[in-house]
Amino acid sequence: DEMTSIEASGTWELVDPPRRVKPIGLKWVYKTKKDATGVITKHKARLVAKGYVQQQGIDFEEVFAPVARLESVRLLLAHAASQGWAVHHMDVKSAFLNGVLQEQVYVEQPPGFVLRGHENKVLHLVKALYGLRQAPRAWYAKLDSSLIELGFQRSNSEHAVYLRGSGDHRLVVGVYVDDLVITGGNDNDISKFKEEMKSKFQMSDLGLLHYYLGLEVTQSEAGITVCQSAYAAKILESAGLAGCNPSHTPMEPRLKLSKQSSAPAVDPTRYCSIVGSLRYLVNSRPDLAYAVGYISRFMEKPTTEHLTAVKRVLRYVAGTLHFGCHYQRRKEARLVCYSDSDMAGDVDTRKSTTGVGFFLGGNIITWQSQKQRVVALSSCEAEYIAAATAACQGVWLARLLAELKGEDASTFSLKIDNESAIALSRNPVFHDRSKHIDVKFHYIRECVEENRVQLQSIRTEEQLADILTKALGRERFCELRSRLGVHHVKKAH
Repeated sequence: DEMTSIEASGTWELVDPPRRVKPIGLKWVYKTKKDATGVITKHKARLVAKGYVQQQGIDFEEVFAPVARLESVRLLLAHAASQGWAVHHMDVKSAFLNGVLQEQVYVEQPPGFVLRGHENKVLHLVKALYGLRQAPRAWYAKLDSSLIELGFQRSNSEHAVYLRGSGDHRLVVGVYVDDLVITGGNDNDISKFKEEMKSKFQMSDLGLLHYYLGLEVTQSEAGITVCQSAYAAKILESAGLAGCNPSHTPMEPRLKLSKQSSAPAVDPTRYCSIVGSLRYLVNSRPDLAYAVGYISRFMEKPTTEHLTAVKRVLRYVAGTLHFGCHYQRRKEARLVCYSDSDMAGDVDTRKSTTGVGFFLGGNIITWQSQKQRVVALSSCEAEYIAAATAACQGVWLARLLAELKGEDASTFSLKIDNESAIALSRNPVFHDRSKHIDVKFHYIRECVEENRVQLQSIRTEEQLADILTKALGRERFCELRSRLGVHHVKKAH
């Protein structure tokens, strides 16, 4: 099947080997493809070029190709849910074979398919093969030109998102390599687009979106839910904690760990593997963001103390296996951000932690829990730095959301529970206490002056980003988790 697909697309031509050119080798890679529940859906054979032998400037020039960020994917899903749109999924068969090469590339004949009587000849590639360094870029260039021919416009804020039409006929396409996520207000427009794509490429129409980049998606009249329960179960199994006793919170309140721990060392490879897996799980679980970010700080020299904290996170995951984000249907959804920071929470560096959460009509679309890069000298400065981080992300999200709607970018609300930080954002006050702050953090003042962000003061009890900056007690944690929109969801079929 793979060879038939390659030959049908005119990927190569048989030629005599050119002088002073060493052809690139080929190999077969075999894979079993599974769905979200682990059931095998396809046995796949892929012919792959040994691209690791290529040299820049000789075999390839540029390799960069954009893909949609998961923040963009969640924004697209939340926007579709708020509008009551269905989200569809298509896959391009052997996508990279469609990319036209600009360079002269020669490969050996594939193992098991060497033509008799032409054993000494090589293949000149007209189109890309999997494994070539420039293959993703060649495919993206082909897909980009094809979508523009179909009347789409590339988003200026996210180059992997394409838009066509307006109002009820608005059509949005998100691209992640060979996976296309399609949504819009008119089912006929979606069906027409699918036929247009089938006329240009070999496509698989996967119907309504159910499984995408490890995310299990369920669509209903009530909205869209996103979770990673099958992936979470795999993490527990690989860590040897399947069936363990669950914990109610991912981290013990007021827990402080240090890189200078005197406890016995543990295997850093295993530690990094578990933490890396948990970091991907955070893509649908904002309630895990702070705890996973915290344990990620100790990957260089982990000890038994750090591993105990990791196991606490895993026990929490075991008790919330089927939890995920629920995006409700809400018309006129506005972009709202909560920004918060702790004060010198890191024991080793005394740096603070920034917590930022963005909501679209009450649905959380992106979140961040990250140690700040500088040491803040006051809680005002720590909150101000967090607010500047939120402003940068918010301006981009507001632009992208405006493009999805086909409107001009509107002001978004930024909610902060520190009056001094708000005053510093609006006016160059407290000069003696703020003159040392890096110029880049004053970007938020410009945003406020240009009315791109509207600052609002809220009580600490109403600060939803609190869950992203520190380990909380059980009651407070469960309250904020619920308000973030993280609930038990039904397992995707």
